[in-house]
Amino acid sequence: MTSIALITGASRGLGAALAQALAPAHHIVAVGRTTGALEELDDRIRARGGEATLAPMDITTDAAMQQLCRSIHDRWGKVDLWVHTAVHAAPLSPAAAMVAKDFDSSMTVNVSATQRLIGYVAPLLGTGGRAVFFDDPQAGQPYYGAYGASKAAQIALARSWQAESAKTGPDVRVLTPRPMPTATRGRFHPGEDRSALTPPEDEAGRLLTQISR
Repeated sequence: MTSIALITGASRGLGAALAQALAPAHHIVAVGRTTGALEELDDRIRARGGEATLAPMDITTDAAMQQLCRSIHDRWGKVDLWVHTAVHAAPLSPAAAMVAKDFDSSMTVNVSATQRLIGYVAPLLGTGGRAVFFDDPQAGQPYYGAYGASKAAQIALARSWQAESAKTGPDVRVLTPRPMPTATRGRFHPGEDRSALTPPEDEAGRLLTQISR
């Protein structure tokens, strides 16, 4: 039976790298907002003999996420692995001068959409599936108010689900990637020496051992 891996945030960065790393053993359902980037990912996956279904969608569009999960159920009846890498990186800003739109977008993508997706994907995972989230502990750091608060809230949701399902499944894991030269990090550290960071493809290989074991 085909093993299904749902990757939310698969367009670029760690999500795309993990999609490629998982493709040899899974049919990849790749969710992202950028159609061109998903098509390039599909080319790379197929060049390695894998298969992917592309879902160019915004995870904040509730109706689209419902339809996607319904379509997965109708086609395969399950998801074996859900890897959630989608994130909104608001500009760094003092807490007292934060733009309301930036804060609201952070909470919408990083918290509200994640909460809804947990509800939609959990039945597809059943008791034997696995969900993986990625921590980035910036809460409380100067100028990281919107990103730090929303990311911390996302991980709090994941850890609650992890505790609730510890005995019954699904298996919920929270991993912490090494710093990578992604677009998200580039927004926060524009002058950083990116050559010293771990390429997403290398980090995906390391994380894969933690995801699969």
